[in-house]
Amino acid sequence: MTGAAAEPETGGIRFEQVSVAYGRNTVLDQLDLTVEPGEVMALLGPSGSGKTTALRAVAGFVRPASGRVYLGDRDVTGLPPHQRGIGMVVQQYALFPHMRVRDNVAFGLKARKVRKAEIAARVAEALELVGMSAYAARYPRELSGGQQQRVAIARALAVRPGVLLLDEPLSALDAQLRSGMLAELARLHRELPDVSILYVTHDQVEALTLADRIAVMDRARLQDCGTPQELYRAPRTEFTASFVGNANLLPVTVGSGSVAFAGHEVKLSTGEAATGATATLCVRPHMVGLGDGPNALTGTVAEIQWRGSTHRLYVDIGGHRFKADLRELREPPALGEKVTLHFAPEDAVLLPAADHEAETVAGAAHG
Repeated sequence: MTGAAAEPETGGIRFEQVSVAYGRNTVLDQLDLTVEPGEVMALLGPSGSGKTTALRAVAGFVRPASGRVYLGDRDVTGLPPHQRGIGMVVQQYALFPHMRVRDNVAFGLKARKVRKAEIAARVAEALELVGMSAYAARYPRELSGGQQQRVAIARALAVRPGVLLLDEPLSALDAQLRSGMLAELARLHRELPDVSILYVTHDQVEALTLADRIAVMDRARLQDCGTPQELYRAPRTEFTASFVGNANLLPVTVGSGSVAFAGHEVKLSTGEAATGATATLCVRPHMVGLGDGPNALTGTVAEIQWRGSTHRLYVDIGGHRFKADLRELREPPALGEKVTLHFAPEDAVLLPAADHEAETVAGAAHG
C-alpha cells in the first residue's frame, strides 16, 4: 500500500479484545464492540472511562497493547491514521486560522492528492451539507463557535469517509448552539445513511438523541450496550441506570412476584431473581405519581425543587431518599409533610445479579 489514504470503508467498526495501557495504567480494558455499517454508536461515560481512548484506537492515534481493530473486514490495528480512510471531528475544531473556510475543508483532499477540479466540487458539496456555503471565503476568526464546528464537520465529510469519528464535538458550545447542532447532526445522519459514526460524549442527552445504540463505559471497561430505549427503560446494571437518565435505585429483598422495600411490598411485571435474594430496583422519577395508586410508598417530604414545568420532590422513605418528578404542582406539599407516591409495576426494573452482568453486556455489544 502506498502513502495515499485508503478507500473509505463501509463495513463498520469492530473491536476485538482491545486493550490500551500507558505503563502499568490500563486505560481501555478488553473492549469487544461492533458498530454496524451505517450505525451511530455513542460511547457514553464519565471522564477517564476509556471512551476517547477507544475512538483514538480506531483513528490510529494510539496503538493497542493487545487486541485488534477492524474497519469492515480490514485489520487496521497497525496502520497509520492517513491509511484508514476515516473522517474525524474533535471538540476544539482544529481549524487552520490562516486558511479560509474553503481551504480548511479542502485540506484533507489535497493531502490525499485528489484532482483540483474534484476538490472544488467536493468542498462545495460538503459545505452545502452543513449549511455553510455562504461562508466559504471567511476565516475561522470570523465565525461563531457553532459555525466553526460545522466547518470542521464539513472537512471530515469532504473525504467521503465510510467511518466518521466525533470526539465530544459539541462540548465547547453553549446550550442553545448545542441543541441546534444536535438537530444538524441528526439530519446529516439521515442524509448519509451509509456512514458508520462513532460518537464520544459524556452528555446523555446527546447520546439518547443521536445514537442507534449506546455503549456505556466506566473504569476502562464496557459496562452496558443497547438501544437508547433499552438502556433507559430496562438498564442492565446499576451504573447504566444512574448514568443514563435519573433513577431511584432501591435496595430490595426479592419475593414471589414482588419485592420488599422499606416495609412496603412492591409488585413487578418483569425481572427475575431468586426468592430471598437482595437486589436493586430501578424506578425513573418521572414515572412516579403523587397520591394513592399501585405500589404506593409513604414517606416524608425532605426537599422540594421547582424546575419550571415540574416539581422534584425528595421524599424520605425508611431512610432512603426517593425522587419524584411531578408536573408543576399548584399547591406543592410542605417540607416535613407526609405524602404517598406510586408507580406502575411495569415501570419498575429489577436489575440482574452482578455475576450475570458481564455475559449480558457481551451479547449486547455485538448487536
